[in-house]
Amino acid sequence: MIRPTIPTRPVSDGSPAGPERLSAEDLAEYALGLCRADACVVVVEDRDSVHLRWSESTVTTSGSERGRLLTVIAVEHRESGGTSVGVVRCSGTSRDRIAQAVAAAEAAARAATPVPGALPLPAPAGGPVDWPAPAQERTGPEHRAHERAARFVPALGRAFEAARAHDRLLFGFAEEGSLTTWMATSSGLRLRGDQPFGRVELTAKSADLTRSAWTAAPVRTLRADGLTGMADDLLRRMSRGDERRELPPGRYDVLLSPSAAGEMALNLYRAAGARAAHDGRGPFTGPGGTNRVGERLTPYPLNLRSDPHHPDLPCPPFLVVPSSGRDSSVFDNGLPLTAMDWIRDGTLRALVQTRESAVLTGLPCTPAAGNLILEGPGRATLDDMVARTARGLLITSLWYVRTVDPNSGLLTGVTRDGVYLVEHGEIVAEVNNFRFNESPVAMLGRVTEAGATSPALSREWDPYAMPLAAPPLRVSDFNLSSVSRST
Repeated sequence: MIRPTIPTRPVSDGSPAGPERLSAEDLAEYALGLCRADACVVVVEDRDSVHLRWSESTVTTSGSERGRLLTVIAVEHRESGGTSVGVVRCSGTSRDRIAQAVAAAEAAARAATPVPGALPLPAPAGGPVDWPAPAQERTGPEHRAHERAARFVPALGRAFEAARAHDRLLFGFAEEGSLTTWMATSSGLRLRGDQPFGRVELTAKSADLTRSAWTAAPVRTLRADGLTGMADDLLRRMSRGDERRELPPGRYDVLLSPSAAGEMALNLYRAAGARAAHDGRGPFTGPGGTNRVGERLTPYPLNLRSDPHHPDLPCPPFLVVPSSGRDSSVFDNGLPLTAMDWIRDGTLRALVQTRESAVLTGLPCTPAAGNLILEGPGRATLDDMVARTARGLLITSLWYVRTVDPNSGLLTGVTRDGVYLVEHGEIVAEVNNFRFNESPVAMLGRVTEAGATSPALSREWDPYAMPLAAPPLRVSDFNLSSVSRST
């Protein structure tokens, strides 16, 4: 079968050394023009970043990274019936390497077993379109990441001095960068998404390395004042926990930091597949082969939503799927992403699904999102919530989070770098770490307060997790199942 001819834009090298100087748009057009499969998707990702790393209050490494990744997805319709897919990803993007990648994707598609759920690629309503302009050009002095990284180093030096004055050592990592994604398809789509990113992670340790505390924040740009505030907060937290107590395992009322709350929200979202619920698997399966969409999951009015146009959580407004999975399909590449409520006022409103699973479930197609926002009605800070806690534990971060039971969504993991006993509105002691066993779905029903939502980092998944925002949460009867000797 021969695919319909979609004209591609003429490619111009722009210089005699053109093979290595193709723009991302030209590279995508060139690869698409070479492909002779029945359908094709080409994705080009450009990543630029600068980073700093420090250990024992000394900067150890700094550098920059620039990389380009090409993905070619070839689709073949068999004369005997069925559709097969071949996917090739490579970092070399000379003309020879592009041709090799396209040929390899075509060969892989011809050799592959037909896949279920094949659908036509999404197409623009009015026919082929040209490439969109960038959302924001990153040029000029205000966008010079290297200069900001250089200005960040003196602030690090001041933070190191403050730590030494408290007999503490600082460890951490900082980066700033941008990821730009271009997509061209044989159905006529030409898409571009710009996603700036960055983070600062900071760990303070006692001089004998027996105590530690961690904090982190996503950033759009590296700022010295932001680092100073983080370091001051971390040193203050460690000084308030100078007393050490050992507590037994059990169910405790806890305060989860935005990072820990966001970790649980991400794992809840990853379990929210419509196909699994339809097949009778996962925590969102309903009785009699139904799903739980429309069911109230918590009396507390929590929202879990996604919005590609959120000002603080930028992500491409279209779906990018390098390879098919349980809740994603390469045939959905290029689907537009819009604001989506997954949970609204405590009620489950939607599950993640492809166009294929939407037909099976009878629900609207709600593709995987590019960011995640957990929020409630509260506006309190974590310090405000500590101040009105009679007795409970403050958990600042979770680590090594793994699924124990996919059907209930049960997770296990450990606390790390800072668990504190709160009594009468004050942190009175640092306590031992714990292993926890909790389902984020069941936990929702025990949330009694949510503070103000702000951008947060998942410690377990960062930097691979989607942009995230979460509030501090107050949760009753959180199951800290055993004592952990992690530090």
